[in-house]
Amino acid sequence: MDTEPAPSGPVTTTVTTDLTVGGMTCAACVNRVEKKLGRLEGVTASVNLATGRARVEHPPDIGAQELVAAVEKAGYTAALPPPPREARPAGDAGGPTGTGEDEGEGEVARQERHRLVVTALLSVPVLVVSMVPALQFLNWQWLCFALTAPVVVWSAWPFHVRALRGLRHSAATMDTLVSLGVVASFTWSTYALFLGGAGEPGMEMAFSLVPGAATDTPAIYLEATVSVPLFVLAGRFLEARARRGTGEALRSLARLTAKEVSVRENGTERLVPVEELTVGQVFVVRPGERAATDGEVVSGSSAVDLSLVTGESEPVEVGPGSAVVGGAVNAGGLLLVRATAVGADTQLARIAQLVTDAQAGKAKAQRLADRVAGFFVPVVLALAVTTLGFWLGAGADAQPAVTACVAVLVVACPCALGLATPTALMAATGRGAQIGLLVKGPQALEGLQHLDAVVLDKTGTLTSGHMSVARVTAVPGGPDGSAVLRLAGAVEQGSEHPLGRAIAGHARREAPGAALPEVRGFRALTGRGVSGRVEDHLVEVLAPGDDLPGPLAEALSVAESAAHTPVLVRVDGVDLALIEVGDVVRAGSYRAVDRLRRLGVRPVLATGDREAPARAVADALGIDDVYARRSPEDKAGLVRELREQGYRVAVVGDGVNDAAALAGADLGIAMGSGTDVAIGAADVTLSRGDIDALADAVQLSRHTLHTIRTNLVWAFGYNVVTVPLAMVGLLNPMLAAAAMSVSSLLVVGNSLRLRAWQPAPARRRIR
Repeated sequence: MDTEPAPSGPVTTTVTTDLTVGGMTCAACVNRVEKKLGRLEGVTASVNLATGRARVEHPPDIGAQELVAAVEKAGYTAALPPPPREARPAGDAGGPTGTGEDEGEGEVARQERHRLVVTALLSVPVLVVSMVPALQFLNWQWLCFALTAPVVVWSAWPFHVRALRGLRHSAATMDTLVSLGVVASFTWSTYALFLGGAGEPGMEMAFSLVPGAATDTPAIYLEATVSVPLFVLAGRFLEARARRGTGEALRSLARLTAKEVSVRENGTERLVPVEELTVGQVFVVRPGERAATDGEVVSGSSAVDLSLVTGESEPVEVGPGSAVVGGAVNAGGLLLVRATAVGADTQLARIAQLVTDAQAGKAKAQRLADRVAGFFVPVVLALAVTTLGFWLGAGADAQPAVTACVAVLVVACPCALGLATPTALMAATGRGAQIGLLVKGPQALEGLQHLDAVVLDKTGTLTSGHMSVARVTAVPGGPDGSAVLRLAGAVEQGSEHPLGRAIAGHARREAPGAALPEVRGFRALTGRGVSGRVEDHLVEVLAPGDDLPGPLAEALSVAESAAHTPVLVRVDGVDLALIEVGDVVRAGSYRAVDRLRRLGVRPVLATGDREAPARAVADALGIDDVYARRSPEDKAGLVRELREQGYRVAVVGDGVNDAAALAGADLGIAMGSGTDVAIGAADVTLSRGDIDALADAVQLSRHTLHTIRTNLVWAFGYNVVTVPLAMVGLLNPMLAAAAMSVSSLLVVGNSLRLRAWQPAPARRRIR
């Protein structure tokens, strides 16, 4: 059972349970399930048509079986999803998540495909003969009647069953409209054939896009009778495939999980199912294989590809002590990795859960659409009856009256209303996960769209968060900077000081494949630095004094203005270079700040660091608003001040000290490399650890909300236009059925475009 404690409130404590709901076909179904669950005391529910899931918040004394029973009383099926360890990420439209259940979904899809194929074989001859008078042979109408009968009984059987189930529960859904449309058109056609004279040999019927006036011989609507289930079945089949595509990102994450893993114990290897792997065990990752779970490299070095996990295309070099993410592809040598997390605790599982949670929520616009859908079908039924009564009351014959009534029943489409938002959210959150953006829900997407100020932490957000070499300045006429750095790095290999480790590490990276030379006579000069002999040279790495050569003196001034730590390299008593060490600005921060500004978002730097380094980073990035030496309480206060000024504020951070500000902002954004506390308090996580992803998130949210608005405009506009046309007799029932199916497909197809969305440089916004 997917049940987790919710935040405690002043009155009661609630828990959250996910249910898989079956049998829903439109937004009216969603509204009915939510209402039925909401009648339980203390229960609130959010039901998603595209995923077939209900997220229910309820008191602890209400059990999951009671929730399942409530859904079943509404006329639908309900079940608990598999436990997290056994489940795989969801994404099927209306489908559950386990392997066995996926197979069940496949069986259902095969049955639906079989029903569609048989319906098409029976319906196409009826459509062709009915629409082409030249093909209407003697007694053609009786052959069409014989082909239509199984379509009415067998093909449309699921619609009839769901309509009757709804009737038993005093509910009307899309299936009610389809069932009534099929039965009404077939009943009229049966009357016309047996009692109205349409069954006479030699009877001919011309087809018109617009229903015509009555003739001496009543028309038969067998083509409308077969077209309604044919088009609806075809539309729902294609719609289900398309909706399955919106969850492809989650299935891609599921495929990253290895099924078996080679565990090394006592010098031997054995192959075990990945479910049996436990924390602390050492497993083998060979070249080309995926890491079975999160872990720490024990032995070996390689480059790993994290593109499908973080969206970062550059391979990452790892070695002993480096962290490895489950699902990462080993692109180099053999690695021995000690498992640090398994099952639902892995980063891959958390990403999948975040995306699943995001897809369970609803945007404000969708809540409006669901409320409309709650009374949509009853209104359409009333309009259909009113249309029939009006035509008959106005003196029209039964034929055009029935035609208009049937057209009203089959043209109305609440499905498009129900799919407008969830399909877009599924596609967008899935695409976001692929490019390193984890959005907790639709509220976060809406917040990103309206964002106009962002408070940025410095260390670990705009900067790398660890000491590294920023610049090497060498004296002209002497050895170049790389040669001096090599000597300094060799001496610093024996140092435990953070500055020394940064210099040695940078020197190794600058000379890949070549080991640094050995140092002899290493000495730590207390308070000054280190020294040693390297390749017969006395190399000293010291704090710089006042008497420096001109170029090094200038470099010292630059280092101090940037709040970097300067280190002097002296070889055989001669000052040869100055190395600047500090927390350097991330490469992506420059472009990120510029893009945010172009998107109309005001960047604000708030840090607990000193004024000098904060101002240096702000100047480098072009940020005007700088707040240094800010405590966590001060950051939270700054957020409140900005909100009081009318800004919609986001906070970006990666540490425990950012958690209060993250929670107090309109939108909290955490770096994926940050602490669990920061990530837990955030609405959006930038899993690739690059601040430039924030601008991507803003652009994706705006594109997604534009797609949702387009979907809803189409869904509402379609019904507003087509229902009146059907009422006045300007819409053939067959075309009405086709239009109804196409309306849902257009909404889903428009949402699917988000799967291919790519970040693009933002245009400057004109205020």
